Amino acid sequence: MLKIGFIGTGVMGQSLVRHLLQNKYQVYVYNRTKSKALPLIDEGAFWLDDSKAIAVNCDVIMTMLGYPQDVEDIYFNYVYGLLDHAKKNTLLIDLTTSTPSLAIKIAKAAQEKGLMALDAPVSGGDSGAKNGSLTIMCGGTPETYAMALPYLKCFGNNILLQGEAGSGQHTKMCNQIAIASGIMGVCEAIKYAKSANLNVEQVLASISKGAAGSWQLTNNGQKMIDNDYQPGFYIKHFIKDMRIAIDEARLMKINLPGLTLAEKLYEEVAANGNENLGTQALIYWYNN
Repeated sequence: MLKIGFIGTGVMGQSLVRHLLQNKYQVYVYNRTKSKALPLIDEGAFWLDDSKAIAVNCDVIMTMLGYPQDVEDIYFNYVYGLLDHAKKNTLLIDLTTSTPSLAIKIAKAAQEKGLMALDAPVSGGDSGAKNGSLTIMCGGTPETYAMALPYLKCFGNNILLQGEAGSGQHTKMCNQIAIASGIMGVCEAIKYAKSANLNVEQVLASISKGAAGSWQLTNNGQKMIDNDYQPGFYIKHFIKDMRIAIDEARLMKINLPGLTLAEKLYEEVAANGNENLGTQALIYWYNN
């Protein structure tokens, strides 16, 4: 029976593993903090002690990690890295938001070792992960994309191949750039509504159905009103994404002032001890 390995069972990873289990796949999991994987083990996933064991035993391996350095370590470490220990023809799918250059490096190394690699960062937050409705942006060969599609469909419903290796990560940067300015707009609209002594719930009900309507306004806007700052996506990870986008923009010699401002505001919110809150906590900057 085909075995799927999944490394990284955090906020997003747990939901994705559940969808794979619900689709009757045999799933093997590893996470640096085993306690985060215990609910999945109770639900039918199998625990393996390190990424090398995942590589040796699994036919398809998905990774959902925090930072590019984590991805590089899991794939390239000579003691327990996936690239040195995976079986020939193993399919490697990195769901982490990482750097395009690293995605290209992984794909090249995978090809040299008889493996297949796809960069496939996701968007949709914790709600999209739970509902199985994520947008997945893929970079790799058409053949690798076709092989990965049945597994990705377990938790995504908008899955597109954007181009060669690294293209998925570049597309995710476009997504994060749009969010960065969009969430500032939501904060400013709510701040304005409160300052004008309006019923903010009523305002949201009106503008979310008009030309200003967006996922950020409907979902994170309501969370801001409810003072709900639980992380669907951590501020610290969003800052990481914005820094990647800023670095890539610098390499392309383009100016993105909205992104630059958003990163600055989030840095200030994080510096006040809020890096583990959700991205909607940017409203703190406007309220203080």
